[in-house]
Amino acid sequence: MAQRVILVILDSVGIGELPDANLYQDQGSNTLGNLAKSLGGLRLPVLERLGLGKLVDLGHNAPDTIIGCYGKMAETSPGKDTTTGHWELAGLILKKPFPAYPHGFPLEIITAFEEIIGAKIIGNIPASGTEIIKQLGAEHIRTGSPIVYTSADSVFQIACHEQKYGLQKLYKICRQARELLTGEHAVGRVIARPFSGGTPADFHRTANRQDYSLPPPQPTLLDRLKQENLFTIGIGKIEDIFAGQGLTESLHTRNNAAGLEATIRMMQSASGKIGLIFVNLVDFDMLYGHRNDVSGYAQALGEADQGLAEIMQQMLDEDLLIITADHGCDPTTASTDHSREYVPLLVYGKKLKSAIDLGVRATFADVGQTIAAYCQIGPLANGTSFLKEIS
Repeated sequence: MAQRVILVILDSVGIGELPDANLYQDQGSNTLGNLAKSLGGLRLPVLERLGLGKLVDLGHNAPDTIIGCYGKMAETSPGKDTTTGHWELAGLILKKPFPAYPHGFPLEIITAFEEIIGAKIIGNIPASGTEIIKQLGAEHIRTGSPIVYTSADSVFQIACHEQKYGLQKLYKICRQARELLTGEHAVGRVIARPFSGGTPADFHRTANRQDYSLPPPQPTLLDRLKQENLFTIGIGKIEDIFAGQGLTESLHTRNNAAGLEATIRMMQSASGKIGLIFVNLVDFDMLYGHRNDVSGYAQALGEADQGLAEIMQQMLDEDLLIITADHGCDPTTASTDHSREYVPLLVYGKKLKSAIDLGVRATFADVGQTIAAYCQIGPLANGTSFLKEIS
């Protein structure tokens, strides 16, 4: 029977501050724990049966019967951004963080970008994506100047009106920015942030976001699987995060629900094959974490919990399901940025052991190493497999 892995990333669903959180001003962050406290408890029956309640206080007792194996993972790489977290999950540990620009980008970068695109920009400040379009959206429409902004993460974000500026034109200048931002200014991602609406009161970001990441500087789990002629399917923004490297197929999805539906379709179409379905569910982070929307975050968790139940029903006897996250983004804190947190590790398979405590893993790369062992492609450079503990 073919050995398939379904790796689901609950984007930003952290479970408590890392020991070095103070270096990132993230003391007290606990995305799931603080959500549960704020709401008087969280009910996530599927994730709890897999062992989530053993890792973080959800405001009530964990189920008596745990059908999964569980643990938590620390991030070895410096930083707390999406790219770093996903790369480490795939076995690539960075030695230094991507550059960040808490005071905006230097004049040399902005001037060079303006020369390339033939227009002046506005903004160049760290800001919330929803707030900056309210502040500068009207000026952008009036002048045609793209809005450039950043955050605590290593991102060069460009917001333009989808209809009045043009989506393809926005994508083009983002590609130009990606080519520009190299060397010491090689940010992790350039992000196209299209928005729509007629007035600041109803400006809203659309679903046509596009990420332009740096390619991984070394081979990852995806490259190794592909080299062995195994399938590697990226769902959501996985293709963006890895710059398409190491993937045999990609499906971009607009939201969590579409991502879960695509996962089930791919499980059905890849039946009898060996490889990896790598899924990112981004709504927790993009729609709720960065906007400090506690109730929205909790609702999205409940909906994803139901979707995971259907994925589990579709699993074959030899399938391995791993559910984790890439960083935190605590909506209960004053910050609207990612948070440096432990992430949950939940593992399930019909023929695997259950209720095994996998402890505190030293690196996200343990996931990639375990998948490599399960698919029998030889060891990766980083991480410790937990396959023997669950088999």
